[in-house]
Amino acid sequence: MSRPVSRVLTLLELLQAGGVRTVAELAERLGVAERTVRRYVDHLVDLDVPVESVRGRYGGYRLAPGHRMPPLMLTDDEALAVLLGLVAGRRTGITAAAGTAGETAAAKVRRVLPERLRRRLDAVLDSLTFTSASAGSAAPEAVVLLPVADAVRHHRPLAIRYSGGSGERTVYPYGLVAHAGRWYVTGRDLSVGADRTFRLDRIDGARVLPGTFEPPPGPGPAERVLTALATAPYRHEVTVRVRGTAEEIRALLPGSVAVVADADGDGEGEGWCRVEIRAERLDWLPGLLASLDRPFVVERPDELRGLVADLAGRLMDAARGAPPPRH
Repeated sequence: MSRPVSRVLTLLELLQAGGVRTVAELAERLGVAERTVRRYVDHLVDLDVPVESVRGRYGGYRLAPGHRMPPLMLTDDEALAVLLGLVAGRRTGITAAAGTAGETAAAKVRRVLPERLRRRLDAVLDSLTFTSASAGSAAPEAVVLLPVADAVRHHRPLAIRYSGGSGERTVYPYGLVAHAGRWYVTGRDLSVGADRTFRLDRIDGARVLPGTFEPPPGPGPAERVLTALATAPYRHEVTVRVRGTAEEIRALLPGSVAVVADADGDGEGEGWCRVEIRAERLDWLPGLLASLDRPFVVERPDELRGLVADLAGRLMDAARGAPPPRH
């Protein structure tokens, strides 16, 4: 939506709040000159919105008394899709609206719906429960998301200020990716001459720069982000050989957890692949490897071999019906 259209709609929302608004007040709220406010009022009048001019010392603009905006024309299915989308987006942390924007948007939609439909939708929302906890809020600010998206779409350089960083850095953004309740932008960081992935909720400011660039061939933005997450520095670097093709193992392991590659060229024989995982803790890996239900060999670290042996012993005891050892 262009900025003038957005401001005209904002003007309409201000007038809908009721009362007389002075030209000076409206100009300040919209961040424009008083002459521009009058032009925006003319736009509303052209759209058959009854804006009245009130003269005198306390004059200004107001909507005609008794005027109400027509109800939002949505079918039952459309209204349900909009409200459930807002609720689900807020629960998963994927809604790109910080603060209470999601709640206020849902309230505005409900307010203009017919009473019959509003009651039915409220019944759905009031009776709905989720099996998982609400995701932590990591929604990017609109002042960050919109210029980043614009730069991605038009292949323009982007200047960003990253939390904890020093000054601005210039990025060639390849794409926006939403993953696990967070938003990321991946691209070429010109300050270090390498590809980087940035979380949008950690970007303090973003602005589009002049010029264009050509995105490189190769992996798409989603694959780049998942690979960056899987190869981020952690306490343990794990390497495991697993029987199966890389395609088969990738279908069993999340791309954000493991980097999978064929190992046939390493003299391992056909039908093996190498899996690299970086983790802060090792205690969850034996169960993950067992769940693959495929032969595997732990190359490193030695500590993981011991944990796998411990799990194997516990599984054997459980299969024999033996009681667990007392500690």
